Amino acid sequence: MTDRIVNDFSITVGTVNGSGSSTANNTILRAIFKMGIPVSGKNLFPSNIQGLPTWYTIRVNKDGFTARRDEREIVIAINPASFEKDVASLVPGGVLFYEDSIKAPITREDITVYPMPIKQIVRSDPNVPSNLRDLVGNMVYVGILAQMIGMDLETIRAALTFHFKGKAKPVELNFNAASAGAEWAKANLEKKDPYYLKAMSATNGMIMADGNTAAALGAIYGGVQYVGWYPITPATSLAETLNEYLPKLRKDENGKATYAIIQTEDELAAIGSCVGAGWAGLRAMTSTSGPGLSLMTEFAGMAYFAEVPLVVWDIVRMGPSTGLPTRTSQGDLSFVANMGHGDTDALMLLPGSVNECFQFGWQAFDIAERLQAPVFVMSDLDFGMNQWMTTPFEYPDRPMDRGKVLWEQDLEKSDGKWGRYLDVDGDGIPYRTLPGNRHPASSYFTRGTGHDEYAKYSEEPQVWIRMMARLKKKYETAKQYLPKPVIDGSGSKVGIIAFGSTEPAVREARALLAEKGIQTDFLRLRAIPFAPEVTDFISAHETVYVVEMNRDAQLHQMLTLKHVPQASKLTAIAFNDGLPPTAQWIFNDILAKEEK
Repeated sequence: MTDRIVNDFSITVGTVNGSGSSTANNTILRAIFKMGIPVSGKNLFPSNIQGLPTWYTIRVNKDGFTARRDEREIVIAINPASFEKDVASLVPGGVLFYEDSIKAPITREDITVYPMPIKQIVRSDPNVPSNLRDLVGNMVYVGILAQMIGMDLETIRAALTFHFKGKAKPVELNFNAASAGAEWAKANLEKKDPYYLKAMSATNGMIMADGNTAAALGAIYGGVQYVGWYPITPATSLAETLNEYLPKLRKDENGKATYAIIQTEDELAAIGSCVGAGWAGLRAMTSTSGPGLSLMTEFAGMAYFAEVPLVVWDIVRMGPSTGLPTRTSQGDLSFVANMGHGDTDALMLLPGSVNECFQFGWQAFDIAERLQAPVFVMSDLDFGMNQWMTTPFEYPDRPMDRGKVLWEQDLEKSDGKWGRYLDVDGDGIPYRTLPGNRHPASSYFTRGTGHDEYAKYSEEPQVWIRMMARLKKKYETAKQYLPKPVIDGSGSKVGIIAFGSTEPAVREARALLAEKGIQTDFLRLRAIPFAPEVTDFISAHETVYVVEMNRDAQLHQMLTLKHVPQASKLTAIAFNDGLPPTAQWIFNDILAKEEK
């Protein structure tokens, strides 16, 4: 056997969609995490209900790199339909664990093969009900893998306890199956491969969470009061998490709910109800993905022009049209940036980690109310539906910012003289009143048609010019309230700009480039409109690579339009096949361009 390879490999489980393997695969992920080893998990599943192949890949990396890799060192093959593909995907020297009822030939001589009698093992346990054998049987391969690579069984128990929320019966049922698998492997398999786990302390103080859960919790701690939503992959779990936690966390002293969450008949109704709630003074939000955004466009344009605060979470998937509902992308950027007909602008937050999904979950409401506008938070399927390591979420560190709201006492001081769309402070942001204000001068007519500073209907050209100029000023003012970009490094000739879930791959690619003598600085964009720091970063570098997950290099296009004199510095690194990017892809592309 070759030298040991410790805490640096990938494990892929090939099963069938709907087979119940999710519990087993997440147990492996969490157990390794509980051993203190940096780990990440990617679920590749079809958009049907059940029956088609699905793969779950776990990357173990002692150095903390968590981006997806193409290489597969260990494959657990349970699905006969994908067996040939799974065997072929292994790297030379890799390991194949497979259900021994699969009789397909294995012709590769450069891999280690371990057959697993999963059905036999699970049937030998009289405590497993016959109707649960297939589900519980998934835990057998967990135990066999654990024995062969050195995974601590007690971390498996801890992972199951977390998954089943401490319910003793399902924990014991599944743990016993894993233990039986481990015992069988100990008695029947001889270790012939080099892959091992060894406990570390690199995950101490960290948690695991998915982005949709983080976003929902952030929204709750940000004071969300109304949610209108319609189911769509991959955004559904965000609203479902709100449905799970709001009843526990948001009740008054009498046990009455202090929120409303409504599953509407479609996306039009979802955002339309949010416009109404935002106008009424509630912190309102919806969550959706590309096709839902298409339906929401008209109401988003109305909220922009009527200046109504609301939050929209876009969990981006592959388009156009229905596209690939269970694949990830950053392909909605251009659409959202120009969402609405005529001259419109968009406020966009770009979380770059699960922790920022939580942080932007509450900050988005402050920004929306301060600027009286829709705020779009651009997450994606990779963040939204996969488990990520993260530092614990921190409770909001400042009071809620309700923006420029006039109450009765404010109107008394001004003798009731105010204009709903009047720029008093020179920042483009007007003042507003809320329904329920008892001052007789508080009312105004909200409209999506032409209006003047006092909300009176107008088609006068000069009035229109003034209103549109003020809105443009407001979106310039917005830059001071939006999250600033995160910049790492200074003084290199080469810069990289990226956003969102590409960050782990960019971070690892930079390390690979450094090994080739190419030092890079990195700006991670966190909001649009672009902050002044973006212009400064481009100015400071000879070449700036713009990395993103879409076909047409949408961010590159937007940066080019905003920085025409420096456009020659910007080079697109854009590709999207529905899978999260790998560091190798970014490294190869940049290296090839640098060596020209």
